[in-house]
Amino acid sequence: MSLIPKEVVDQVLAQADITEVVGDFVSLKKKGQNLWACCPFHHEKSPSFSVSPAKGIYKCFGCGKAGNSVQFIMDVEGTSFPEAIKYLAKKYSIEIPEEHPNPEYAKEQSERDSLFIVSEFANKHFQHNLHQHEQGGIGMSYLKHRGMSASTINKFELGYSVDEWTDLTDAAVKAGYQQKYLEATGLTIVKEDGKKYDRFRGRVMFPIHNVSGRVVGFGARTLKTNDKKSPKYLNSPESDIYHKSNVLYGLFQAKQAIRMQDVCYMVEGYLDVLSLHQGGIENVVASSGTSLTEGQIKLIGRYTQNITVLYDGDAAGIKASLRGIDLILESGLNVEVVTFPEGEDPDSYIQKVGDTAFKGYIKEHAQDFISFKTSLYAAETKGSPVKKAEAIREIVASIAKVPDAIKRSVFFRSCSLIFDIDEQVLISEYNKMQLQQPQQSLPDEIISPPPAEIVPEKPVSDVDLLRRYEREIVRMLLNYPDRVLEDGLNTCQYMLEQLEDVEFRTPLYARLMELIKDKLCDGNLATIEDFINHPDQEIRSEATNLLSDPHELSHNWQTHQIFVPTETDLLPYGAERAVLRLKWRNVELMIKGEMEKLRLVTDPQEQVQQLMFIRNLKTLHCQLGDMLGIVVNR
Repeated sequence: MSLIPKEVVDQVLAQADITEVVGDFVSLKKKGQNLWACCPFHHEKSPSFSVSPAKGIYKCFGCGKAGNSVQFIMDVEGTSFPEAIKYLAKKYSIEIPEEHPNPEYAKEQSERDSLFIVSEFANKHFQHNLHQHEQGGIGMSYLKHRGMSASTINKFELGYSVDEWTDLTDAAVKAGYQQKYLEATGLTIVKEDGKKYDRFRGRVMFPIHNVSGRVVGFGARTLKTNDKKSPKYLNSPESDIYHKSNVLYGLFQAKQAIRMQDVCYMVEGYLDVLSLHQGGIENVVASSGTSLTEGQIKLIGRYTQNITVLYDGDAAGIKASLRGIDLILESGLNVEVVTFPEGEDPDSYIQKVGDTAFKGYIKEHAQDFISFKTSLYAAETKGSPVKKAEAIREIVASIAKVPDAIKRSVFFRSCSLIFDIDEQVLISEYNKMQLQQPQQSLPDEIISPPPAEIVPEKPVSDVDLLRRYEREIVRMLLNYPDRVLEDGLNTCQYMLEQLEDVEFRTPLYARLMELIKDKLCDGNLATIEDFINHPDQEIRSEATNLLSDPHELSHNWQTHQIFVPTETDLLPYGAERAVLRLKWRNVELMIKGEMEKLRLVTDPQEQVQQLMFIRNLKTLHCQLGDMLGIVVNR
């Protein structure tokens, strides 16, 4: 694999701002010195994901993910270190010298990276076809007819697959790309007899990007009107890089606008996204004809808690997609709905009335999903008590998905007014549904839970205790190396001087201590960057954990002139105690070790010497215990 020069890696690490990098993927809110969000790596409703701008690190106190800007890209994209560096280099306009031609480089990448690379080649090829190939005029005419401007075509990297059996496959193989990656991404289809052909032929191409802007798949629209067997739209198949349930078309281009406007517009098709985006409504994404999934909802939840679904005027289509919106409610997000006049969709309507009128229509006609669904069912069930009862159960089932009790109460009241039914009846139906849930925790008056089994607390081993004390020393050295304690010594100088004869027994902390000592021997103090950018993954990970603090004092304490001492204020005391505890524990382990040796000594004179040594250790152990306020059996 071609190596990225160290000076380029260093430049990327120096320029990559953790707030900007993470902010491209989640919506961060400031609280204290750090920024917080719901974790992008696991589902949660209360933010436990923290970003420290001062330290340049992120840490989730829920799932444990942690690291610097490069590690974040590796985690969120599931990519390699070189690819993460390349991503950040592109973001910060840092040029990476190409040491090998593209085909060779593609061959040497990991399997997953190769899929990204061959997808990007296809994307460039389709764009070239649209603008340069003689057949490209067919695709360009269609896009112009649909009102797409040159800037929109370029921004969304639209392309065209020419109507030939192996155009893309031949071009890719000729350029040096391996056919197996073309097959793995679904770009090339190989039949049982060995014949191969392009999946996409004679179609306008809509590249599908992940949230970091890498092409993972394609949507393709045929322009043949006489071929009834060929589907109008054809998508890439599932692959290692493309999972349609976790991708939203247009999210890469929309994420900043979604965050800024704190709402995401959800539409159905590619052209809906393009037309709205072109009309200045950039906070729009599409599910590309599939039902909404938990993965897609989680993606939107990174940037906003508000979704507005823009429905076509087709009543049947609306009814078919209602259940997908229940998932949004279940995720705790707020959902509004806008429907367009019959026969219109977002694309056609904005082309018909223009940008300003379209925005006004959305503002005027948006209503919360429960009210919308209730009104829809109420209109359909007039005059039919049986259908009305079924509809009410459907509405209550949707309300039951809402995790917030206050919102549920508001929705029950709204539903009761629209259906002209007692609110208590709806609540009773809701309670009945809750009781019928097989895994639902039932009220105490219905089923008394068995007494919890008392699990005896597992005693902490000597090794674990020692590890804790060593960890605390390293934590202080990483967080406060230059804080002056007493006699002009900083934390690093003081602790290393006090622990000069102490050998760390936990391998990881022994390595971290060696790094700190080596730096000090060179006349420098180790910096945060020395650890979080270290080539060793284990060191990077543990350093990030040690540098992360889940607790911050609220600024309200100072507002009310209540001053709470911080760890920094108490650092001289804390550093001394940490050193004493580690020494005390080490002496205790030494005593145990020497007692074991004593059992093997048979010579009387050696026994006396061994006993004297053990007695001296016990004296030291008692002295350290006295200093710590620990009662030691003498």
